[in-house]
Amino acid sequence: MIRTSADPLEQPVLSSLAGAHARFAEVVGQVVRYQPEVSPFVAFTHDADDAAWDDLVQMVGPNATAIIYGARSEPPKGWAIRRRLEAIQLTGVNLVAVRDLEATVLETRDVPQMLDLVGRTQPGPFLSRTIEMGAYLGIRRGEKLIAMAGERLRPAGWTEISAVCTDEDYRGSGLATRLIRAISVGIRERGETPFLHVSASNHGALRLYRSLGFEVRRSVNILAVQTPPSVVDPRPSMREGSNR
Repeated sequence: MIRTSADPLEQPVLSSLAGAHARFAEVVGQVVRYQPEVSPFVAFTHDADDAAWDDLVQMVGPNATAIIYGARSEPPKGWAIRRRLEAIQLTGVNLVAVRDLEATVLETRDVPQMLDLVGRTQPGPFLSRTIEMGAYLGIRRGEKLIAMAGERLRPAGWTEISAVCTDEDYRGSGLATRLIRAISVGIRERGETPFLHVSASNHGALRLYRSLGFEVRRSVNILAVQTPPSVVDPRPSMREGSNR
């Protein structure tokens, strides 16, 4: 069983993998992660101790990169920090959900276009199977996907809005606002509340989200770390679930 905190937003990766996204979970000791093609996020269990760093090495292997959500301590000697991101977590209790007739549901066949748009706009991690985490909506001009937004983490009672991005040629026309409101319709219908994350340095996006009714909840430490070059006493992983 994955050990989580009482508040699902304290460790939304952990809460998601213990609940709505259990089919994607891989577990080694005190470390839980998504299947690598779905999401790069890793989390330590709620009561993890320093041995969790050893578990992470066993999970991802030597000289590998892992993105840790909500790391409470620095990695041990021999590890490298590749990136440190301060993210702001916002909750959308006051967000108004509005359907958008131009927004269409994106499907697996749309993934190449989605990956292309993400690659050009850099809204955050989006991989070949990220679309399986929830619903995604897009807006097109002709055959070209020019904007999208979707659902990512699913901690109990909440759904994260993610991959909000707009082609550079169409920015400033309100597409992000429309898609955020539209994707939140399905979230509300499930009886859940939207939330999202934004880089603390992305002041423009933060202003937009606050103007839509999102409220700042807290800062989150996200670390991209590289494991040491060798692994001692390897142990096999145990998968909580798989849809392969």
